[in-house]
Amino acid sequence: MHKGIHDRGYLPHWDFEDSVQAITFRLGDALPTSVIEEWRRELAGSLGGSERHLSPRAQTDLHRRIARYEDAGHGSGVLAMHECAAIVQGLLLAGHDGAYKLIEWCIMPNHVHVLVRLTGEIALGQIVKGWKAPAAIQINRLLGRSGSLWLEDYHDRFIRDLDHFHNAVAYIRENPVKAGLCKTPAEWRFSSAGIGWGTGSSPHEGRTRAE
Repeated sequence: MHKGIHDRGYLPHWDFEDSVQAITFRLGDALPTSVIEEWRRELAGSLGGSERHLSPRAQTDLHRRIARYEDAGHGSGVLAMHECAAIVQGLLLAGHDGAYKLIEWCIMPNHVHVLVRLTGEIALGQIVKGWKAPAAIQINRLLGRSGSLWLEDYHDRFIRDLDHFHNAVAYIRENPVKAGLCKTPAEWRFSSAGIGWGTGSSPHEGRTRAE
């Protein structure tokens, strides 16, 4: 069951059937929570708002800092291993046309971006858990390790309009290029661009796998 508008600690989140959501989840060692908390304190003091509810300008700055930190490749970066990235990509694809329709995704060395349209009654948090939990089990088994793999929480943004949608698509497709991991989006194997996923121009045009 979708949760509607709810608060997971900082900003309100929108979880409705037929909504389009941009989701990011990362490895547990990719970005320490203490770093984000320090940034929030700093930005609340300089750009307004509170640590719990930053001003829009401060929130934008925070997102930029997080993106730069992630793309610098901090942490173990186990998703750079093809076998690990393939596990995550397989789970994303397995759920397509079920509780959600995949629109775009990109599996970076220490984090994952996904753009989906929710089509069923399963809450967004449960969908993300359905990716992270089995991926952790399979990757830990592959690497001969145990313990937590992912940061417990995840980040999601409700796509407001068509401009926001196109910006999200471009960001996800260009992320490995901007991080210096490849020259074109299509060269990044573990992504929608890398497998030739469809090129729908609307968030309501369900994409299909390339033949």
